Amino acid sequence: MVNYPHPIIAKEGWPFLGGSVALALLVSFGGGGLWSLPFWLVALFVLQFFRDPPREVPGDARSVLSPADGRIVAIEPVRDPWLERDALKVSVFMNVFNVHSNRSPVAGEVKRRWYHPGKFVNADLDKASTENERNALHIHATTGHDITCVQVAGLIARRILCYVEPGAQLERGQRYGFIRFGSRVDLYLPTDVRVKVVIGDRVSATSTILAELP
Repeated sequence: MVNYPHPIIAKEGWPFLGGSVALALLVSFGGGGLWSLPFWLVALFVLQFFRDPPREVPGDARSVLSPADGRIVAIEPVRDPWLERDALKVSVFMNVFNVHSNRSPVAGEVKRRWYHPGKFVNADLDKASTENERNALHIHATTGHDITCVQVAGLIARRILCYVEPGAQLERGQRYGFIRFGSRVDLYLPTDVRVKVVIGDRVSATSTILAELP
């Protein structure tokens, strides 16, 4: 299990959680229980959205871990637009009920980071990978392989958070970023990986192995 800097609730959520609970309490004291119910439901939604539980790390150095919770929406040979190479893309779509912290799929060094502004179309659509706001990391794994990990904003998501820069050393499953309110993460892997998931599978960040490196 990766050492976590905070328990259960993501640090990014505390301002939202504090504000929604304060508003619900204010309405409760000022207008009674029924009037406050919608505000408590909002606070409950915020609480579940920003949950961020630690996870056990399975497999070994060649196991590519899921960088996010969600559903597999793409497994396809493509051209990696960041490293300009042939690659296998595996995409995880996160809805508003998934955990939204992002974890490193492999252990290795961050070699490059790119940020690209863009649109906010539905992240479930494949064109989101090329049209939406996105943040990409080139990770040189300890196994010698190159992985591109891309955070993609979605229809509702308006903020991509990434906490690592080139030169950072990442552990498998280490938390490196967060995307608020619905999004996706694309992985560009070597073409000779052995994929362990299929389209439609539900996956969990860190604890699901997406592929095995050769």
